[in-house]
Parts: sequence; C-alpha cells; structure tokens
Amino acid sequence: MVLLPLSQAVVLALVLNPPPLPDAGERREVLPRIEVEATTQRAAVEAARRRLDETAGGAGVIDAERYREQRASTLADALGYAAGVFVQPRFGSEESRLSIRGSGLQRTFHLRGLELLQDGVYLNQADGGGDFQAVEPLAARYIEVYRGANALQYGAAALGGAVNFVSPTGRDVAPLTLRLEGGSFGYGRAQAAFAGSDARQDYYASLSAFGQDGFRDHAQQETYRFFSNYGVQLDGGETRFYLSRVDTHSALPGSLTRAELESDPRRAAPGNLSGDQRRDFALTRLANRTALQLDGGGELEFGAFYAYKHLNHPIFQVLVQDSRDAGVNLRWRHEAQWGGRRSVFTAGAALIDGSLRDRRYANIGGARGAPTNAFDSEATRLSVFAEQQYYLTPATALVFGLQALRNRREAQDRLITGGRDESYARSYSGVSPKLGLRHEWADGVTVFGNISRSYEPPSFGELAGGPQVTLVDAQKATSGEIGLRVERAAVALDAALYRADMRDELLSLSDADGNPRGTVNAPRTRHQGMELSATWRFADSAELRAAYLLNDFRFDGDAVYGDNRLAGVAPQLLRAELRWSLGRWYLAPTLEWSPQRSYIDHANSFAADSYAVAGLRVGGEAGAQWRWFVDARNLGDRRYAATTGVIADALGRDSRQFLPGDGRSVFAGIEWRR
Repeated sequence: MVLLPLSQAVVLALVLNPPPLPDAGERREVLPRIEVEATTQRAAVEAARRRLDETAGGAGVIDAERYREQRASTLADALGYAAGVFVQPRFGSEESRLSIRGSGLQRTFHLRGLELLQDGVYLNQADGGGDFQAVEPLAARYIEVYRGANALQYGAAALGGAVNFVSPTGRDVAPLTLRLEGGSFGYGRAQAAFAGSDARQDYYASLSAFGQDGFRDHAQQETYRFFSNYGVQLDGGETRFYLSRVDTHSALPGSLTRAELESDPRRAAPGNLSGDQRRDFALTRLANRTALQLDGGGELEFGAFYAYKHLNHPIFQVLVQDSRDAGVNLRWRHEAQWGGRRSVFTAGAALIDGSLRDRRYANIGGARGAPTNAFDSEATRLSVFAEQQYYLTPATALVFGLQALRNRREAQDRLITGGRDESYARSYSGVSPKLGLRHEWADGVTVFGNISRSYEPPSFGELAGGPQVTLVDAQKATSGEIGLRVERAAVALDAALYRADMRDELLSLSDADGNPRGTVNAPRTRHQGMELSATWRFADSAELRAAYLLNDFRFDGDAVYGDNRLAGVAPQLLRAELRWSLGRWYLAPTLEWSPQRSYIDHANSFAADSYAVAGLRVGGEAGAQWRWFVDARNLGDRRYAATTGVIADALGRDSRQFLPGDGRSVFAGIEWRR
C-alpha cells in the first residue's frame, strides 16, 4: 500500500527536521479568510456548549480542533477526554470498546447501548447495533455527548445515551484541507477535505484513507471513507443532504492469555490465525436533514436516511450479511412564555425499519465451508417522545419528559439444523419517564439532578449472535444523577454522580476461547459511579486537563454471583494532559492510568493487572496555514491489557480474554489549510 511507506517518510522528516518554529515574539501573519473561518468554528462550538448547558443532566461538547492536534484515528483519540465516556481501542484499531454508564457492558466489539447520530439523524441500525467505522472523527466539526436519559430529546432510550457527530459545512471550514499522518506499526492516514459556498448553497466533502500493519501479528487494517454534505438555504431554514461511503478491511488478532500478553503481546491468538479471522464490510448511506424556523418561536426538524451494508466476517464461523436500514425522524421545538415564565417544549417521533440477510458457514481457513445456519430477519423501531422545560425562575428550570417505544424483532430460519426451527418473533414495548431540575448557581456555574428510566430491547446480536437463539427480555433501569458544570475563564468542569438500578441486564457470555455462548438476562444489577472532566488554565501558557471515571458495576444479590463486580470494564480510569504553549508551538506530557485490577469473569476469580502509560506530544503552527505534531505513546513500552473479554467463571485460571494495548510508538502529522 502506497500510504504506508509515505507515512513512514513523514514521521522521519518531522522527527528529524520539524517545521521551523518562529520566535515567540514574532508577529503572526494570518490570512483574513482563515481567521474568519476559525472564528466561525469557535462560535459554533460555543453555541453548542450554551445549548447543552440547558440540559438538566450530564452532557458535553468536544471541539474537533483539539483532537486534531494529535493522531486522530480511533474513537479513543476523539472521545478520550469526554466526561463519562469509557472508550478503549481493540488491537489499536478503529474498532473500539465504547460504553457510558456501563452500557453494552459485555460488548468488547461493535456497538450497543448507545445511539450514534450524524447531525441528529440516526447512524444505528434498526435493531440498535452499529459500527464505529461508520464515523470519521476528522469529518466532524464538534461532537456532542448526551449521557443517559439526557439524550431523550433525540429519542434515545438506551442506558448510555447518545453521541452526535456534527458535520462541517461549506460555510465554516477552509475551502481546502490536506492532512497526512504516519507512524509506528506501518500506520498511515491521509485526508483531503473540500468546501465552498455562495449566498444560497454550500458543500463539504472529505475523502480519507487509513492503513496499518498493526502492533500485533494478523492486525492489518485498511479503511477508505467518503463523507459529504450539500446544503441549500430555504425561506426560514435549510435542507442538507448527506452521502457517505465506507470500505473497511480488518484482520483480527484475537485475545491472549495474561501469560501470553506478558511474554509477547505482539502475537495473535492461534485460532485467529488458523481461521484467518477478519471483519470486512462496505457501507453506503444517504440522509437528509431539513430544519425550519416557524412563526411564534418554533423550530421543526425532519430527518431521513437509508443505509446498505455488506459484511464478510470469518470468526468461529463465517458470517455473510446484507443489511438495509431506513428511517425517518421528526423533532419540534417551541419556546414561549407560559404563565409569564420561559417554557421550552420539545416533541418528536422516529421510525426505523431494517432487514438483515444472515448466512453462516463453517470457517475453513477464513473461507466459506458448508452452510451452518441462515436467517432472514427484520427489526422495526418506533419511538415517540416529549420533553418540557419550565423555568420556575430565570435561573431554575424544571424538566419532565416521557418516551414510549415499541420494537419488533422477527427472524425466519432458512436452514433447519438438528431438527430445530429457530424462527422467532418478539415485540418489546416500554415507557421511559424523566424528571429533572437545573439551576444556574452563578455565572458559568450550573447544578443539576434528574431521575429517569431506560428501556433497551435486545439487538440481533443478543438474540442470535451465539451458537443458538436466546430469546431474552428487554433491559430496564431506573437511574438518578446529580452533577455540576462550570465554564469559567480559568476552569471548565463537568462532573456527575449517578446510580442505575438494573433489571434484566443483557449479558453476553463467551467461553474460555472467546467464542460466544449466548445472552442471558441478569435479574438485578447495579451501575453507579462518578464522571469527571476538567480543564484548569493555571497560567496564560499552561493548562491541565483530565478525565476520570469511577465504575462500580455489580450484581445485586444474585443467586450465583452475589454482589460480585460485573466483568469487563476497569473500575477506575484516568486520562490527563499537561499542556504548555510556547509561542507558536506546544508541549504536552500525557498519562493514562488504570489503578485497579479488572476482572475478566463475573465470578471475580481472574483479573487484568492495573497499569499506567505515559506519552508526550509536541506540535504547533508554521505560518498561517500549516500545523504539525509529533505524538509519542507508551514511552515505557508497558505491556498491559487495554480491555478484556467477559466470561462467566474463569475458575481462577488464565484464558484468552486479554486485549493488549499498543507498545511504544511514535506518530506524526502535518495539516495544510487554504
């Protein structure tokens, strides 16, 4: 692949001969257009922060300009400093483990328990599943994170909430952006983005390519993405069309035993090599979002999408799937005076329908063998929601909301094996209320609290993702949270304490070799913890930022596991960065620290060790149009498990459930905007 040797050349050039660094006192020459675009970008992010600050619960904004200062490859690069987000890459890849408040706790792969959105339009499939490769962090202007029931305004009822990727438009980014990253393990990433506008219309298009050999054996990856949007100004509004295409190919090195990780973390699991395990898919997505300003203070949004995906996935068997998903959503927001006080009412509905053609074969060295099973499945999802904010005083808002959901899961068994017809049809219906209070304590200081319910039906992965169909119930939770947001010149803080009492939590279990055993409903579990993200600007040229998670996820008087910890997610995780600005360049040491062991099994008999890894970034600007960085990670070459699998009982024995973090690495990048 041409991209990989080129990326290595870029790393060598930047490390040995970085762009010239002007003196701190040198006058900066800035092109007016770039200055205007940067101002527009900052204004959009600040407007999003003010809007989210009106949420009576945990919500935050990530400015894409910040994570563009480093290697921007995985969701951990983009979301690692967001309050409440647990995100760890698998195999150093774009496939990540993503969880908020313990959502999708048993999933070390794919997506469940969260809504992914693009400009408020759903990216998830009809059954609630999704793919991390369906988004490109470099093709986002900023990212909104709504934790838990605070995503109700988008119709999200899952425990984790929603993550909304807001796209650039032709009006707020440079007409041309070129970016190249390269580094260790044959890593390379390139992006070319184009934008333009006139008085009535605008466009944005991003084309990116990514490839790497990977830190481990059998970890090669290659992904190509095209993201675009085209907007037209209407009388009192805008309509915008989206087209995206993703082609991705990933070899899967699999999990190791702890002993194997400590002796040679680069190796691949034997079964992954012999079965040439991979995950390759192509995704095409079309969408539209139309927003209109109505008379009397109302706003109406309409969204629609269609997505087609073809998946070829050799694992313990070969999965060949074709899925088609289509959906529409409507959202109305009205602000008025009610009884002489401010009132904001939001209501909406969403309907998504998806079909899945699922064919399974014996895995013969990564190729299809004899058919083993076949399903034709369909999922539908209907949600109707409303939320009312009523201001008791100009500084205090009472919030109450309600969401009703109906979901259908249906499958026809097209290959009867063992005389057992595994066809099924299940319906899931639920209601999720929310009551919250938000108070502006002082200028830039907001306190909040809420209580809510979540309702999450199983995806196809929970129903038929194992060796046999498991007809499980929907997962429910009653959650409460209290928190604080601060946005001052020197300090930014987003902190929350929460507790969720769970019923019928969906737990997918695997055997000691990592093969799925199917899904069960745990009768009673409890998720509670603390979410913290903070930035302290303690000098004009220095700031400290950190994100800390305390995850206390346990069974609640279970007949088998008592009050044991739920396996799979680190009990504590800290990411921190100390950044010095030195004229037109910066220096930033980083730390990732997991101070407690993480169990791999619900019996709490075997665990991954605690770890701490340090890094260092340096970068800056060279002229008005150039930016560059060098990003060094895991400087001590620590051998550690970034995350683990989940099994019922390890019986105190080591097994292949450990996913190594990358070893010592250096990445570099350069970006040019015109």
